Amino acid sequence: MALRPYWRGYLKLSLVTCPVQMMPATSESEKVRFHTLNRQTQNQVVSHYVDSITGKEVRDEDEVKGYQRGEDEYIILEDEELENVALESTKTIDISTFTPRDSIEWIWLDTPYFLSPNDPVGQEAFSVIRDAMQAQDMVGISRLVISRRERAVMLEPRGKGIVLWTLRYGDEVRDEDSYFESIGDEKADSEMMPLVQQLIKKQTKDWSPKMVADPVQERLLDIIAAKKKSLKKPVKAKGKSAPSAPPNNVVNIMDALKKSVAAEQRAGK
Repeated sequence: MALRPYWRGYLKLSLVTCPVQMMPATSESEKVRFHTLNRQTQNQVVSHYVDSITGKEVRDEDEVKGYQRGEDEYIILEDEELENVALESTKTIDISTFTPRDSIEWIWLDTPYFLSPNDPVGQEAFSVIRDAMQAQDMVGISRLVISRRERAVMLEPRGKGIVLWTLRYGDEVRDEDSYFESIGDEKADSEMMPLVQQLIKKQTKDWSPKMVADPVQERLLDIIAAKKKSLKKPVKAKGKSAPSAPPNNVVNIMDALKKSVAAEQRAGK
């Protein structure tokens, strides 16, 4: 069954405009999800908002956003006020700036979406914008309202389409220097480097999604399958072994590297 677009609107560059649609590039729908039940009745548990002082349930129409400015003191913001803050970018991705792709580091990238034409008439305009960015190795920077929050976004050509990345804001990215400053300035030992490089070469493989398979999901599905067969006890998770003892600290790195290389060579015979 075809998935419904997550967002529909327009892609705009100066006077060039085309209708587009956006779909999430990632999915968690295959993840095992659980509901909270009442153990006694096995009925599903539902949650409600209650007043923290009176304990009474709050109706949907009485819920409102508040910005705390002091103890038990809030500035109330109505839904209309929040919606009007970024109204202009709700339906149009207006590319305002271009920047080299390699100038944006990975840490700024948040959530990816697939952007594609929403009408055959707009495919030519879409292709022109996409191919022009591709030819110059550029990405477009714009803003877009997603889930009632305005986000900075990056548009990156990819194949026949465009990947739209939401970008993290400046105050969301921490300064790496404060975390790496305690690392010394020592250079790698010239004798150790060839051994490490040999290990890397030996263990290099082409990328495959299997490298990031989730074993926990597989084990959960095994347990659920066993429960469906009305087993009295859940099956023991496959591949799950007793926790191993922590490894001893390696004193001589060179010896450890030589042993690692030798073990790889024996395994390859």
